[in-house]
Amino acid sequence: MTDTRVTITIENGVAEVTLNRADKMNAWDEAMFTQIAAAGERLIDEPDLRAVVLTGAGRAFSAGIDTAMLAGFAGNLDALRSEIVTPPPGQPANRFQRPCTVWADLPVPVIAALHGVTYGAGMQLALGADLRIAAPDTQLSIMEMRWGLIPDMGLTKLLPGLMRADQALELILSARVVAAPEAQALGLVTRLAEHPLEAARALARDIAARSPEAARGAKALVRAAWPGDDSALALEARLQAAIIGSPNQIEAVMAGMQKRPPQFR
Repeated sequence: MTDTRVTITIENGVAEVTLNRADKMNAWDEAMFTQIAAAGERLIDEPDLRAVVLTGAGRAFSAGIDTAMLAGFAGNLDALRSEIVTPPPGQPANRFQRPCTVWADLPVPVIAALHGVTYGAGMQLALGADLRIAAPDTQLSIMEMRWGLIPDMGLTKLLPGLMRADQALELILSARVVAAPEAQALGLVTRLAEHPLEAARALARDIAARSPEAARGAKALVRAAWPGDDSALALEARLQAAIIGSPNQIEAVMAGMQKRPPQFR
């Protein structure tokens, strides 16, 4: 299908999930949100699955949210705010959080292979993986502040176990771009590799060759023992619902698209 944003291949117990919007550097539109979440949900119940590799087609893992989608939010803000604070019944994550949090909820280890840019939504997706292998020249950023927003795609669940609160806040507030070696030092990246996809595939094969009960148990152990769970997702949603569509948030988007300094009230 021409509108397939995400592809899945499975071989010998290893699933490879590829963001497939290379012409837009795998920027997220509505279809991308839906299809990434659906891919994760499908793999939760995949029989004999041992490991997952997340990657992006083309020259980037993901450039983050498509600015056209941001502009489109202005059409029905009340409905959007309601949707942000109203997750599906029985789910802690709303539909904007689920594409990132679903990978943490998979029972098997998930490895993200990062290259090019990993920005905003792409960064939060990478945080949903259990391990992140990045090319040395990868550029990473928690970029939402540039659009007058807070990161609201599960970061409260996914980041606390990886880095200190003050370092996380600095990255969120500055929205600065971090080179892969610094990202590794901060805890955003597990390790560097000249060819991250090859390294991720090799690690996934190694995991697949081990006891499946032990591999699943190891992930469950680490996810339970380290900080970061579902408890703050509702706070993340409430804060974002109050911010999105406000005059200053709209000004941040317009200034960014017009490449001019913002004029905040």
